Amino acid sequence: MAKRSKRYQEASKLVDRSNAYAADEAVALLKETAKANFDETVEAAFRLGVDPKKADQQIRGAFVLPHGTGKTERVLVFAKGDKATEAENAGADYVGEQDLINQINQGWFEFDVVVATPDMMAEVGKLGRVLGPKGLMPNPKTGTVTFDVEKAVNEIKAGKVEYRVDKSANIHVPLGKISFDNDKLVENFEAIADALMKAKPQASKGVYMRNASITSTMGPGIRVDVSSYRS
Repeated sequence: MAKRSKRYQEASKLVDRSNAYAADEAVALLKETAKANFDETVEAAFRLGVDPKKADQQIRGAFVLPHGTGKTERVLVFAKGDKATEAENAGADYVGEQDLINQINQGWFEFDVVVATPDMMAEVGKLGRVLGPKGLMPNPKTGTVTFDVEKAVNEIKAGKVEYRVDKSANIHVPLGKISFDNDKLVENFEAIADALMKAKPQASKGVYMRNASITSTMGPGIRVDVSSYRS
């Protein structure tokens, strides 16, 4: 196990690891434990009662956080004709066709999210081997394969986040920045929890929302009470 810094060890002493805090208490404690000299990112982690190995218990989706993530995403759109113009007018950072495909194949990755119109997917699909491992491949389930490119770009710029269950039945989602007001972090957390509850697969048995925690970039994890979401 990697040795923790003195700053981290001191912050950890403030956290009762046997306790699951109410969301507002957890956020207040998070602010106390975030001691880095930069605006740390806050992340939420959820442990779900699903079996990711089964196709009917895969959870994946996207939604717009009420208060955004605190980060402005660089959006690349694969589109042509009127849809390319629509993407440019919506504020996409990069818009193109084969020219962008060639750049990516040459190792260019100066973007955070990729959107594509359905008629471009035959060509964009060829980038699967390079975009897939980076989690950048457009997908209809997350709203990034669509003809409504204006809506897609606007939502991403407004703070849209994607979530996907991993092989250990965990989901990690950005919650915002440590500089956010406490209420905004709490509301973002609650919005994420609500979205995950709505995404609960019918095949899931027993306790679905098992536990959750929040953490800042350099701080310790803090358990959050999600008993009100259990079913």
